[in-house]
Amino acid sequence: MALTRRAGRGVGGCERVTRVPESREDRESERVDRLYSRDRILTVPNALSAVRLIGVPVFLWLVLVVEADGWAFALLVVSGATDWLDGKLARVLDQMSTLGRLLDPLVDRLYVVSTLVAFVARDFVPWWVAALLIGRDVVLAATLLIYRRRGLDPPEVMYIGKAATFVLMVGLPLVLLAQLDFAGLAIAATAFALLGWGTALYVWTGLLYLAKSVVVARTIPPRRREPERP
Repeated sequence: MALTRRAGRGVGGCERVTRVPESREDRESERVDRLYSRDRILTVPNALSAVRLIGVPVFLWLVLVVEADGWAFALLVVSGATDWLDGKLARVLDQMSTLGRLLDPLVDRLYVVSTLVAFVARDFVPWWVAALLIGRDVVLAATLLIYRRRGLDPPEVMYIGKAATFVLMVGLPLVLLAQLDFAGLAIAATAFALLGWGTALYVWTGLLYLAKSVVVARTIPPRRREPERP
């Protein structure tokens, strides 16, 4: 926010006002406040995220109840495309919101967890793969308390972490595609290669985030609570 200050008397005794230029921090704060309006709920990107959220139980029903693997694969593909589209529309339409920042990654995690649980139940992937991936997220969720107690924001997402999520989001649908009758050996080999690569990257980034949390816990003391005033 720009500030003004009085600069004495000008010609005719009129008071001059000098405008103080905005700092870089002020401009960035205004930009973020403008983009991420807290009262933005009914937006196109949020509607797409809500549709993706509804698709989670539908996916589980397709895989576990009716075993319609082809339709389940199609749903994962549509969900992945919608995930890219809602982020693109949020920037193009200037409809970024706090709800969107929370809802979009939440839906991503729900799809990954539900897909892993369904695949283990159908014996598509070994249980320890699901345990590694889900356990990693549980541990990192617990480390968020370290940052919160110190009044810090959670660490920014690493590029390698985004790459790991992308590889998993490609590999998991291919694992499902490999179960179809027309799928060849090449599809199965590609699917499990991507799953192995994505799992390794995902666990590695989890260790990096965990190490960063340990450093924060050791070097920054928790924020003291101010005593309540009577």
